[in-house]
Amino acid sequence: MFPAKPTSRSMLFTFTILLLLSSTIFVAANEDPTVETDNDGADSDLQELIAIDEQEGGGGEEQQQGDQQKEAEVLSKAQRIVLELNSDNARRVIDQNEFVLILGYAPWCARSAELMPQFAEAANKLKELGSPVLMAKLDAERYPKVASTLGIKGFPTLLLFVNGTSQVYTGGFSGEDIVIWARKKTGVPVIRISSSVEAEDFQKKYHLFVLGLFDKFEGHDYEEFIKAATIDNEIQFVEVSSSAVAKILFPNINAKDNFIGIVKSEPEKYTAYGGIFEKDTILQFLEYNKFPLVTILTELNSARVYSSPVKLQVIVFADADDFKNLIRPLQEVARKFISKIMFIYIDIADENQAKPFLTLFGIEDSENTVVTAFDNRMSSKYLLESNPTSSNIEEFCSRLLHGSLSPYFKSQPIPDNKEKILQVVVGKTLDDLVLSSPKNVLLEVYTPWCISCETTTKQIEKLAKHFKGVDNLVFARIDASANEHPKLLVDDYPTLLFYPVGDKENPVKLSTKSSSKDLATVIKSLLRAKEDVPKDEL
Repeated sequence: MFPAKPTSRSMLFTFTILLLLSSTIFVAANEDPTVETDNDGADSDLQELIAIDEQEGGGGEEQQQGDQQKEAEVLSKAQRIVLELNSDNARRVIDQNEFVLILGYAPWCARSAELMPQFAEAANKLKELGSPVLMAKLDAERYPKVASTLGIKGFPTLLLFVNGTSQVYTGGFSGEDIVIWARKKTGVPVIRISSSVEAEDFQKKYHLFVLGLFDKFEGHDYEEFIKAATIDNEIQFVEVSSSAVAKILFPNINAKDNFIGIVKSEPEKYTAYGGIFEKDTILQFLEYNKFPLVTILTELNSARVYSSPVKLQVIVFADADDFKNLIRPLQEVARKFISKIMFIYIDIADENQAKPFLTLFGIEDSENTVVTAFDNRMSSKYLLESNPTSSNIEEFCSRLLHGSLSPYFKSQPIPDNKEKILQVVVGKTLDDLVLSSPKNVLLEVYTPWCISCETTTKQIEKLAKHFKGVDNLVFARIDASANEHPKLLVDDYPTLLFYPVGDKENPVKLSTKSSSKDLATVIKSLLRAKEDVPKDEL
């Protein structure tokens, strides 16, 4: 749910980590607590789900007060529904109930605090629906032994126990997501609607759903629809047999036979399925069409976004006010690339979400709108370097789709190397100063945070002075944290690479553990013009 942040090496590693995280809600794994106290004495079956924080400061706005009141009502209602587990009752509750959905949390965990209101909302909704799922929570810091026994190793963690056997939660993280997942896992994969009143009521409750229209609730097509509904963990499926009822949910439906369509609460609201009625193709259709035209990235939906099969992603960074003006033209562009490119928005002021990505481009301090793209098939990143107008963004996307965009490699400004014995190379100058240079080049690849790089740099400076009289040898260094190049594939720092004249494609890697004298000996053996080599006086 709360993924690791992108590194400067490659977007592939970022997305790989996020895809791995998408299989579980357990987030920000912390060390298991080691102290357990249980002074309750008797079972406290019905305790408050979460304490409502006192609001600091002045009176606040009406909207804020309204939100607080609504949340308080949800939590107050949930306290009568959600069971508080402890070391005395946890095992008994699980053994005596067919379905138990447990939230393992820690009072100090910010992620737990974010999930608590969603869990409370889900508890209320499931109760209203008459669900057999018993909702419970466990303070895993207070009862670490119970948490360990149940398989709670980080905070927060959601586990569903079915007849005493646990399974990891794999759904989304809103209250609605939790409800949908819990109902599907407990035998209600599809909601059946028979009347217009039911359809209208359903519309008010669900912002994303899959509609299935079948003359009869039987046969191959219907069975595949049910299989898809059971396997999918995120979307509510609804089935109808009346075309009139179906038109309330999907107004432009025009089907004489069985029909499937997905409905979203956004401009591109209705999408009809045109494939064969097989569960795998139905699920694939949903994967490519379940997101809105422009997805607003949050920590709650990030794992789902990065696990999308749409491997081309355009990410727009802008402040909230600028995005209000940008959203409509951006949606129009996105509509032209549906199921081919995923469009994502990140608030540029959100450091947790925005800064790690912008750092990949060396523009982490940017405050203006930035348009980037990633091709997760080949771990390539791209930057729109012209103004982010609608036409420029569309052209940028078209070239991304057709593979004609040049990948972006970050680079520091070109430095002044006049009279420097140790040349400074940046991403933009690596071709000229190293790969295309008519001289042999010894390149030190370092990063500012590398502990041992300083020692190696001193060695290289000493060697540069020693070989100062050799005309066909250049000593240089590059900061790999701020500069990239497609032919500089280094992930260990410091690294010393000797680029010989005539064979720059195959640099020789030198040992950074060697003494200055040993390095000088190796360099001399690599130089072709041995008559130009000075005597060894190191």
